[in-house]
Amino acid sequence: MWNNRNVWIILSGEMIAGLGLWTGIIGNLEFLQAKIPSDFVKAIILSIGLLAGIIAGPTAGRIIDQSRKKTVLLIAGIGRMISVVFMLLAIATGSVWWMVAFIVSIQLAATFYFPALQAAIPLVVKDKDLLAMNGLHMNVATIARVAGTALAGVMLVYWSLASLYWVSLLAYGLLLGFTLMLKIDEGKGSDEGKSAKQRENSGFMDVFPVLKAFPTVGMTLVMTLIPLLFIGSFNLIVINISEIQNSSSIKGLIYTFEGIAFMIGSFAVKYIAQKWKTTVILFFFATMVAVAEFMLFFASSVVMTLSAFAVLGFALGCFFPTAMVIFQKQMPKAYHGRFFSFRNMLERVMFQVVLVSTGAFLDIVGLQTMVILFGMISLTLTVLFYVLMKKKNITFEQPQIEKPAAEIV
Repeated sequence: MWNNRNVWIILSGEMIAGLGLWTGIIGNLEFLQAKIPSDFVKAIILSIGLLAGIIAGPTAGRIIDQSRKKTVLLIAGIGRMISVVFMLLAIATGSVWWMVAFIVSIQLAATFYFPALQAAIPLVVKDKDLLAMNGLHMNVATIARVAGTALAGVMLVYWSLASLYWVSLLAYGLLLGFTLMLKIDEGKGSDEGKSAKQRENSGFMDVFPVLKAFPTVGMTLVMTLIPLLFIGSFNLIVINISEIQNSSSIKGLIYTFEGIAFMIGSFAVKYIAQKWKTTVILFFFATMVAVAEFMLFFASSVVMTLSAFAVLGFALGCFFPTAMVIFQKQMPKAYHGRFFSFRNMLERVMFQVVLVSTGAFLDIVGLQTMVILFGMISLTLTVLFYVLMKKKNITFEQPQIEKPAAEIV
């Protein structure tokens, strides 16, 4: 795999693009904080981009399947660069509407770019290297997030807000150059793979009978909603903490601590899994997400704030890889495409609900009351899911034998 030039191109491009993406995200939060006093209005503005992605998702999937992956990646890359120009106009004019144009356009570009990239990876590496490549790609993205947010925090102290977006524009331009160097064999893939794609075109509804037949997968999918309560409200919480502590640099520090803790957790979980059962890992770290939310009651303290996000990052780093293994092993392979598409759509919808709700809560009751409420919800859901698991005798420990598709539907 390491002798494959496409692997190096994809990973290098992800690193550079990640730096641009996260410097831009920190810039978004800074601009919103300066222009919009209401947290609810901030949430509405941020949710517009997510809504655009949800609406465009099915169309994007169809276009990606019918087109050359490299072409989609290139067009999405150009779209990203154009979107940054909208944000530079927003800063120059002080107009929130230009920022809305930026958020919508960059989300639309991402809706096409990331699924196309995931579809391209199996075409540039061998099947035996897929798991390693996907894991490496996720770690590079996390490193880019940590480096990008730390860089943005420093730049905000010494440079102007616009400088963050010039860095983003440069990064996306370099990504476009890396994409041009990709050599993708679009004809690669077996007849079995092609027939699987044809089956995927039948839509999300076919996922539900499968989830009923494999209750462990369904339970794990529902459990992933617990950390989404925190993740969906992440950016608004960061803005609010920045206002409470009267510090712009705390934004970058929060993302850095959370990202480093996530990487440590994703590494440590391999060793934790040797001593703990899968059930223990899932429910313990779901509980730790609630603990991190309770810790933010002391958001005025820098130490407690960074500690809370470190706990969150470590918990997510252990929780999500464990959940992903359950999805990959226990979900029938013939349904992987539809299932992961359905999961992505479900997460986007949840982000919408959580984002708008967070904005309203922050305006009405404030951060401290909200995080206590979120912590109680997370803890209650964890206990309910544990009781439900025991009642229905659902086990996470052993992969179930795949049932023929005919038996499921």
